[in-house]
Amino acid sequence: MTDTLTPSAPQRPMIEWVMNHERCNLWASMGIGKTSGVLLAFDTMRLLGVIGNAPLLVLAPKRVARDTWPTEVGKWANFHHLRIEALTRAPAKLTADIYTINYERLPELVQHYMGRWPFRYVVADESDRLKGFRLRQGGMRAQWIARVAHTLVDRWINLTGTPSANGLQDLWGQQWYIDRGQRLGQTHEAFKTRWFQRKWSGYGMEPLPHAEEQIKAALRDVTLTIDAKDYFKLDEPIVTSVRVQLPKAARALYKKLEKEMFLELLTGDVTAMNAAALTNKCLQLANGAVYTTRPAWESVHDEKLQALASIQAESGGMPLLVAYQFRSDAARILKAFPNAVDISTPGGLKQFMTGRVPMGIAHPKSMGHGIDGLQKVTNILVRFGHDWNLGDYLQMRERIGPMRQRQAGLERPVYEYDIVADGTLDDTVIDARRSKIRVQDALLEAMKRGHK
Repeated sequence: MTDTLTPSAPQRPMIEWVMNHERCNLWASMGIGKTSGVLLAFDTMRLLGVIGNAPLLVLAPKRVARDTWPTEVGKWANFHHLRIEALTRAPAKLTADIYTINYERLPELVQHYMGRWPFRYVVADESDRLKGFRLRQGGMRAQWIARVAHTLVDRWINLTGTPSANGLQDLWGQQWYIDRGQRLGQTHEAFKTRWFQRKWSGYGMEPLPHAEEQIKAALRDVTLTIDAKDYFKLDEPIVTSVRVQLPKAARALYKKLEKEMFLELLTGDVTAMNAAALTNKCLQLANGAVYTTRPAWESVHDEKLQALASIQAESGGMPLLVAYQFRSDAARILKAFPNAVDISTPGGLKQFMTGRVPMGIAHPKSMGHGIDGLQKVTNILVRFGHDWNLGDYLQMRERIGPMRQRQAGLERPVYEYDIVADGTLDDTVIDARRSKIRVQDALLEAMKRGHK
């Protein structure tokens, strides 16, 4: 049964802001409901006749375009009348209310339509992807959408939690889509000249002392910032489920392994420990790899790696503490994120403690009581994979949890992101930990329920 979405306290100002501003920035942290908030605003404006029936186009990273927006539409009864389609190419006929497309495919879409551009309303999700826009150089994808952004688009929303993760320089490219340079300068060169200076070393640029205050003032009338700490009691972590979809081939292989596991569970004398062990192949595949003989494992999909990249992009430059479950997880994460370190090793832990490393990965069993100080480095925990052990789960949380933050004199929320593969045992493990039921009971319930 699908729930009806009632706007939360932080969503209400979002909806009002989007409805009252044709071109605007909405800067809100991940997990605070900005996707469903924008959907509510779009649907309400349609129902009230504020906007016409032209389809909404959502620009987003691949996983977000393909999974997050369609999932959010299907999640709430409010949106069941809306048709949404994730585009892999320009559609032959426009039949949906909402189309999503990843940034890499923008040139193809604009070239196909050009003067016949049908998308009067655009949401740029994770809009910092547009930061590379220049009038004459850089960001080819951004240049293509720039051709229609002001002439053929009536409403434009920049949606992100990290508008300037790498510094104030990130803002000009995004803001150009809102006002064509009115607030931050007609060209990027004018923007740099006004608010930046060359570093004393001679390499790179740095903002002038007054830059941040003046830039924020310039953007205030078109920018709404939603800060979690203004709405949530921060005694408990803010937990967000980041869901991914297995590709077709990986899904078929997963179903085969799951069926074999259930058969063994039903026919054998399985203890709690053995029942948990039986699930390892399924959980490893949900994370993106499978056991083999030589080599020990093979990669079968990178959906969770893409989700981890999105979380990192939304982190505002805050280092991530990432919990993994299998050696294959660790190897794949370290390969995909070359600047990450394994803090299970003394050298990796020492590096991470400096605060200059963007990601530290660790197995929960390596995060014993003797490890302290991580709370000074970060307030973001990501669970790449999931395990049945409640003690390990709580131990990982405790490394940077609310009490640790408070002990360090840091008044900030703790964010936890569970990357979950839809239709897999990930959900079963999480539910079992939450309800503290036996592993065997959780698996039998999952078998009865089935995974779609």
